[in-house]
Amino acid sequence: MESKIIAYLSNLLQSCIDKKAHLSGKLLHGYIFRNGLSADTFLSNRLVEFYSKCGHTSTARHLFNKMPHRNIYSWHAMLDGYCKASKLKDAHELFAAMPERNTVSWNTLISAFFQSGFEQKALDFYHTMNLEGFVPTRFTLASVLSACGALMDMDCGRECHGVAIKIGLEKNMYVANALLYMYAKSRCIEDAIRAFGDLPGLNEVSFTAMMGVLAESDRVEEAFSMFRSMYRTGIRIDSISLSSVLGVCARGGMGEFCFTSETYGFPSYIHGQQIHGLTVKLGFESDLHLNNSLLDMYSKNGDMDSAEIIFNYLAEVSVVSWNIMIGGYGKKHQTDKALEYMEKMQCQGFEPDEVTCINMLAACIKSRHIETGRQIFDRMVCPSLSSWNAILSGYSQNENHEEAINLFRQMQFQGVQPDRTTLAIILSSCAGIGLLESGKQVHAASLKAIFHADIYVASGLIGMYSKCNKIEMAKCIFNRMPELDIVCWNSMIAGFSLNSLDKEAFTFFKKMLGKGMMPTEFSYATVLSCCAKLLSFSQGRQIHAQITKDGYINDVFVGSSLIDMYSKCGDVDLARQFFDEMPFKNTVTWNEMIHGYAQNGCGDEAVTLYEDMIGLGEEPNSITFVSVLTACSHSGLVDTGSKIFNSMQLEHGVDPLLDHYTCIVDALGRAGRFHEAEVLIETMPYKDDPIIWEVLLSSCRVHANVDLARRAAEELFRLDPQNSAPYVLLGNMYSSLGRWEEAKFIRKMMNDKQVYKNPGYSWVEHKNRMQVFKVDDDFGIDVAEFEAKNVDVRDSADLLVKCDCPNLATRL
Repeated sequence: MESKIIAYLSNLLQSCIDKKAHLSGKLLHGYIFRNGLSADTFLSNRLVEFYSKCGHTSTARHLFNKMPHRNIYSWHAMLDGYCKASKLKDAHELFAAMPERNTVSWNTLISAFFQSGFEQKALDFYHTMNLEGFVPTRFTLASVLSACGALMDMDCGRECHGVAIKIGLEKNMYVANALLYMYAKSRCIEDAIRAFGDLPGLNEVSFTAMMGVLAESDRVEEAFSMFRSMYRTGIRIDSISLSSVLGVCARGGMGEFCFTSETYGFPSYIHGQQIHGLTVKLGFESDLHLNNSLLDMYSKNGDMDSAEIIFNYLAEVSVVSWNIMIGGYGKKHQTDKALEYMEKMQCQGFEPDEVTCINMLAACIKSRHIETGRQIFDRMVCPSLSSWNAILSGYSQNENHEEAINLFRQMQFQGVQPDRTTLAIILSSCAGIGLLESGKQVHAASLKAIFHADIYVASGLIGMYSKCNKIEMAKCIFNRMPELDIVCWNSMIAGFSLNSLDKEAFTFFKKMLGKGMMPTEFSYATVLSCCAKLLSFSQGRQIHAQITKDGYINDVFVGSSLIDMYSKCGDVDLARQFFDEMPFKNTVTWNEMIHGYAQNGCGDEAVTLYEDMIGLGEEPNSITFVSVLTACSHSGLVDTGSKIFNSMQLEHGVDPLLDHYTCIVDALGRAGRFHEAEVLIETMPYKDDPIIWEVLLSSCRVHANVDLARRAAEELFRLDPQNSAPYVLLGNMYSSLGRWEEAKFIRKMMNDKQVYKNPGYSWVEHKNRMQVFKVDDDFGIDVAEFEAKNVDVRDSADLLVKCDCPNLATRL
């Protein structure tokens, strides 16, 4: 009779457990106590489970401690209660006190620690479980493989995969899906694909996971194909699957240009609209999570009109919905609209969270409304690290580097620990204004935070030291890195180029290729710049061939660098041929070609190309005008140059800068129109800049305008007393006019002030090798002797790229 009562009470307690009916369960507990059934272990286990399920773990533990007889199920009930309540310390202590354990005990603990984010601790328990001789089950391996994926611990993951094969669980659905997850999270895409192919039975979970894997690795078309296969196979399409494929559509629209399907030729946006239709067809239009995925897809594809229509018709919205709308308008640089949605959000009783603030900060930064962003940041009670990084990035991107550094100091005073992103942003700001001491302090902070070996931070350190002219320190950091990626190599090559160490840049580029590292667009643009500075035509042609082989020939930045290289090496026709063949051009490309014509004395062609650029609707910038005005100056097109100069502000809204005034003064001076040049100098805002007077002095020497030359020289003596150019130019002018005493006086003044002129250099490239010549070198050598003495352009450490000797060509 008693056994029937116990069974009946047990069923009632199970019902209370299932429904979390706390009050009914307590009444049952009272009945059990009054009728002397508390000593029954089976009922006590159910009571422990009931209180744990209802969240009253302290009551459950009190009852557990009072039990006269406990069995392993009693311990498991209490352990499971602690684990589900995330009281991991209590769970661990209880586990350690268990008189006996089995596989279920270990699985419960491992799963709890994994699900609470303590993946490494879960793996530690798994290793201990193995040492104690317990054989893992499908549940063990599912948790452990997932933990390996979260930690990207491929060594442990592959070891567990081997264990699964050994004990025959590799085909189990739980284990197989965990293997897929593990390889996916570790970015081992091919292994993930194989794991997917080995699944014993495919379900919506497998397909959804595989779609996420392929989308994360930018294999968007394959992810769409996976969804099509899932649909055609007849596997149930649920809201999670639809959300996942909408995420794929969103990824396709995140770039500058929407992803286009190779099979159907449709952009990912069209796929997203089709999924939207399927969502309505399957009756999921009221699912909030799915609707948020739709909003995200439309916003990331830039269709905020459709996103707004969906948002306005939503029966239910959440903070996530508002955040997506704010972020979407921010990406389109519509800060006012983003602010409007934030105000509506607050008016409707939704409290902005951290994501809201970060989205608003991002919107302000992208629209260059940095002060509005700062106001939002300052209103945050306790900004998160992501918020700090967002506002620091805003100041850095807007080149307000001083404020970024000051804000970083404030961040440190408030005890907020920087991460790799913070350090990289601040290093960029230090590099931007050449603040070596601040950069060293950030370097020290990276050492303290143990980020000095991080690739991301190391690239920033290399860039900072390079831009502060401490290339040896940059090289030291590079050499000490345990692991290098392409960004580190690019930073180091760019650092050498920036410090005019182009031979070393070439050496590193070849070393990078030797290490099997694939160059990027940035790598090629930098090394082509080195070719241009060295005027090494043959090396440039070789790099051009490598670019074609690697498939970067249509990249607009690489193409612009090729135009610059060919132009500086004197083959402007080849530069123009390549320019005409480029499928895409931007302002930089046009500028390089115009400048190439300018460098090679092709003024008419430069002006014609400039007019073509304007005619095609391309907007010129400050550099465009420097290039075309230089061409006019060098080719004697004074009136054309003046007309273009006058149109800068009136027609294109570009304010003339020092370089533009210099070009016009040079053009007027070369043409002997000195009165106009003087009038322009008197009215310009840069009359105290030495370069203006040096250009004018050079023109005076050509036209033997002694009075104006003397005035220009006196201005230069005042503005830049250690510059040798005015002494040399004025002295040579006096000498050419036979005014020897005045020339002698200039040389004496130069000696008295200890002003020295560096000797000029030139070179000859022959059979891929370079011979460097200096003023007063002996040039009377035959070809055989020259070939015996020449220097390999790739091995010479003494290449100089400035030819400064006007009489060298005559002597040769």
